[in-house]
Amino acid sequence: MILERYPPSSLQRLIRHAALLLCLIVTVGGLGGCEKLTSALSRTPLPDMGPRLANSIKLTFDASFAKLKMQYVDGCNRPHELQVGEEIESIMIDAASQNFTAVTVTGGIASPIRPDTEIVIALQRSNFKLWADTVYDRMPTDMAIETLLTFKDAAGREFGQQTISVAHRQRLILEPSQRRCDYGNIGEFVHDAGVALSAQFIRAARTQVASTDGIAQAPATASPAKSILPAVPFLTAPARSALSFKATVLDENGNLVFEGGERILVRIGLMNGGDQELQAITATLTGTPSVLARFPTTKLAVGRLQPGQSRSIEFEATLPQSIQQQQAEIHVSVSDPASTPQPSTQTLALSIQPTSINADDVDRIPAVATEFRQPHTYLLSIGIGSYRDQQAQSHKSVSLDAEIVSNYFQSLGGLPASNIRLLQDWKAIRSDIDEALLDWLPPLMNKDAVVIVYFAGVASVSSTGEVFLVPYDGIAMTPSQAYPLKKLEAALTRLRAKHTLFLFDGIVSPLEPDKRNKAALPQWNPTESSTNHVIGTGETMQRLEDNQHRHGLFTYYLLRALRGEADMNRDGEVTLNEAVTYLSQKVRWASKTYQNQEQRPFAVPAIRSTDPFVALILTKPAVIQATEDY
Repeated sequence: MILERYPPSSLQRLIRHAALLLCLIVTVGGLGGCEKLTSALSRTPLPDMGPRLANSIKLTFDASFAKLKMQYVDGCNRPHELQVGEEIESIMIDAASQNFTAVTVTGGIASPIRPDTEIVIALQRSNFKLWADTVYDRMPTDMAIETLLTFKDAAGREFGQQTISVAHRQRLILEPSQRRCDYGNIGEFVHDAGVALSAQFIRAARTQVASTDGIAQAPATASPAKSILPAVPFLTAPARSALSFKATVLDENGNLVFEGGERILVRIGLMNGGDQELQAITATLTGTPSVLARFPTTKLAVGRLQPGQSRSIEFEATLPQSIQQQQAEIHVSVSDPASTPQPSTQTLALSIQPTSINADDVDRIPAVATEFRQPHTYLLSIGIGSYRDQQAQSHKSVSLDAEIVSNYFQSLGGLPASNIRLLQDWKAIRSDIDEALLDWLPPLMNKDAVVIVYFAGVASVSSTGEVFLVPYDGIAMTPSQAYPLKKLEAALTRLRAKHTLFLFDGIVSPLEPDKRNKAALPQWNPTESSTNHVIGTGETMQRLEDNQHRHGLFTYYLLRALRGEADMNRDGEVTLNEAVTYLSQKVRWASKTYQNQEQRPFAVPAIRSTDPFVALILTKPAVIQATEDY
């Protein structure tokens, strides 16, 4: 066969490239199913369990196993039923065929070779659970299956039993369709669980069969005296690692192209195919430096992995909004001191290109207002879309929002790059915020200074209304791990700037959830605060996402306001008063029209026409740009 000329790693790359080429043909032809095709071709292969044994095996699947079905509810609350038993039965048959000379299945086609061993597979317990905590449209999911194996000899006499089990965890990904209801990789999830259970099955079967007297013997050879050829020793099978893994790279929209501002997710499915616990597994990323620099960490400790257990871990990153077209690679390696040899490194290829621009795309940075300068205005832009706390809910557009807001203020607001401090995700821990407020800003202050703080992320509110911002290393339900708003306000007050402005676009959750009482309203204007606040969430305390434009709804219209649409009097300047008026109208209208909810931004304290702050110039667009809504 031609394929035999290629080593396994080259063959896998060849298949991946063929899949990508076929997907491009399918996409051009207007057909669907590309995601399912690439998922099927990249599924975890069965591990090599050693040389094939001479036994003939008969597999009998009890109805409890063969007809195993698991129910779940998709993202649109529609019920579904997974045919788990049929899928895993097929994988176990394939695994047996790779490890024994002949395999027959009860109820299937009879084999001319009489089986010397029968294995009965019966279900003991099963469980399937989708967790409510979602990360970037990905649902943590657990599947557990426990099975009893009963071994019988050729006469039907039972000679042993073993229980095998698998506990498989992975994140299911909402399919990249318009409704985003079902999970595009749920078939792959079941397959991977089946591979993990099959590895346990084969190890138990090989051990049990080899320990009995019923092993089929190889044909007798000539006696040594009559042998005319020297005895040829058996070749030793290559050493196999108990640890195996499969690495996959995923993009947000599922088009296999990574665009500026898009999330990168490197998912690694690990499996312990040995009979000993692995205790110190680590996963490491190497590769193209410009891509690796976007990851908070390139090394993760996996922890313990029991025999037969599988687990999925993920590395997350966000590409910068402005990025050059390039081909990049991420090399994934997984190691454990107890595994010899270590699994081979796997390479993930990434095709990266700039964001495709539509006519109404706020991600296109407007032309620089060359004659407008605000050397005494400073911006601290904070966007936290993922958290160190793995239980915290994440939001895909938040980090991007902070980046593009800073770009707008530099382009249209006349701020020098040195006047902007951008803190995103893992670069926005409490000490980073302290450094910006207590060390970076104070030496820069003078009587004309203006300080703007933009915060996109999560905040908590106590029963008394006190607000706590949640940094990357914080915990929403733990005040000591959060950043009190009054601390930020105090730091801004001490600056003695001419004006200070706080912009908030995020989710506000109760610090002490109590279904019996209505949550307290956040107190956005602490006593003696001199800061003006523009709060994007309204009294609902919810951040609505504009999925079409990949921004928070408030931030999307803030960007449109800054680029000139809020300039009501057409004098070429966007003032704070104009921006707040525009936002209160547009965000409320869009939330009710397109999302059947109401999000009404507001200013605290309320802006009056006599306030000197209302005339604060935010931007001076070079060209006033107006677009149709949506």
